[in-house]
Amino acid sequence: MSAEIVDDIECWTAQEALGWMLKTYGQGMAIASSFGAEDVVLIDMAVKLEPGARIFTLDTGRLNQETYALMDEIREKYDIPLEVCFPDGDEVREMTEQHGFNLFYEDVELRKLCCTVRKVRPLKAKLAELDAWVCGLRREQSVTRTSIDKVERDHASGLIKVNPMADWSNSDVWDYIKANDVPYNKLHDKGFPSIGCASCTRAVGLCEDIRAGRWWWEEPEKKECGLHVDN
Repeated sequence: MSAEIVDDIECWTAQEALGWMLKTYGQGMAIASSFGAEDVVLIDMAVKLEPGARIFTLDTGRLNQETYALMDEIREKYDIPLEVCFPDGDEVREMTEQHGFNLFYEDVELRKLCCTVRKVRPLKAKLAELDAWVCGLRREQSVTRTSIDKVERDHASGLIKVNPMADWSNSDVWDYIKANDVPYNKLHDKGFPSIGCASCTRAVGLCEDIRAGRWWWEEPEKKECGLHVDN
């Protein structure tokens, strides 16, 4: 990808960047969704631009019921299939037999192991089928994401990765949801600005950072699951 295109995309709106991806990569591209607020915005945009846009999600086996309910609501509203990726059952069994079911609370490295087994490896397998992928990352979300670009090379997979909403604020996200009547995860109404696995996500207080509820026992600089870290 040329430097000129990269610079151009940085100036585009989210819809323009997403539309370019859909036109350029077609069925070789998919949107990764964990069904947080940013992700449902991307789904709404994508389906309006291209009804056949591909959406995939990682079912770790530890998600909240509210997330599963939203998945069904999204499927029905937009009449789209969701490509669901699951962790390897043998790897999950071996991990829990060796370290227990709640290993993530014991040690940061064990938490990262759980994320690797339940998220990173299933994602890697999915990306092996694709030429490019799209995420709902925003620079405002956390200290680990302040430098993300709208388009970048995902060195872990070798694919082009686009973050159309990188420059959006939290208000931008919710203004879009309300204006377009987009279904959203009801956990957001219960104080969950960021949503992951049920065991590793909690509601946040009024003065807390929006990512404070994710792996709340860890330092902010370490709070990534590995899906968006170049290795």
